Amino acid sequence: MATITGITLTITTATLMDDFLVRALAAGLGVAAVTGPLGAFVVWRRMAFFGDALAHSGLLGIALGLLLHIDPFIGVAVVVLAVAIVLVLLRRRRELAADTILGILSHGTLALGLVAVSFMDGVRVDLMGFLFGDILAVSTSDLLWIYGVGIFVLASLLVWWQPLLAVTVHEDLAAVEGVPVARVELLFMLLMAVVVAAAMKVVGIVLVAAMLVIPAAAARHWSKSAEQMAILAAVFGAVAVCGGLSGSWMLDTPAGPSIVVAALVLFGLSAVPPLLKASR
Repeated sequence: MATITGITLTITTATLMDDFLVRALAAGLGVAAVTGPLGAFVVWRRMAFFGDALAHSGLLGIALGLLLHIDPFIGVAVVVLAVAIVLVLLRRRRELAADTILGILSHGTLALGLVAVSFMDGVRVDLMGFLFGDILAVSTSDLLWIYGVGIFVLASLLVWWQPLLAVTVHEDLAAVEGVPVARVELLFMLLMAVVVAAAMKVVGIVLVAAMLVIPAAAARHWSKSAEQMAILAAVFGAVAVCGGLSGSWMLDTPAGPSIVVAALVLFGLSAVPPLLKASR
């Protein structure tokens, strides 16, 4: 009887482990599918620091969510969207350089979030989970949130692909050709904000910008067109997720950072052939 009970417990444990690994993999692949194409525009537009600013503002959203007793990730979505809109408005005024505005909002919102969290004596806050993600704790509702956001963002990119490309290549020329530049820029930043809010559950505040930039930068060496780079960035992101989760499982390392390290390895490997070619 004891043997049967032991076998039953082993099977149950293995099933639970399989379930959370499958959910983690599904969440990571969902994030990679959307951060890849969007990250391609981030790389083309040299807006890597913009991703950092949005990610850092996420901590303020978490604090607001806890203070208002709502889901922290709803608070993140609201704050990140608000920061994106403020960035668009400030960039239009051109009184300060873009990097100055990003620096103020990035560090300012991060500091405000940390200060707000410090006042929550009666609330237990897992800062490490929020900062570096907890992909292994992804639930079914989290998957629905990630894939719902992913489908919305990818559909928006398909509809606005040509205007986004036109504004990215040459903003003034796009305006002359009738492209609504302000609307396209606002759309792009709002899509970025939504993706940052969704991806935070997987890789956390600190690492979400890396998932936007590194796979796209790795894909750039192998792409001959914008569409090819967007697809390859998603593929490289998916490979990084699989490699990072495998490494995390075998080496007992944090899953979120392991995914980013895997992406970094891919970038290093993709950069070798062009470097060798240039040195000849």
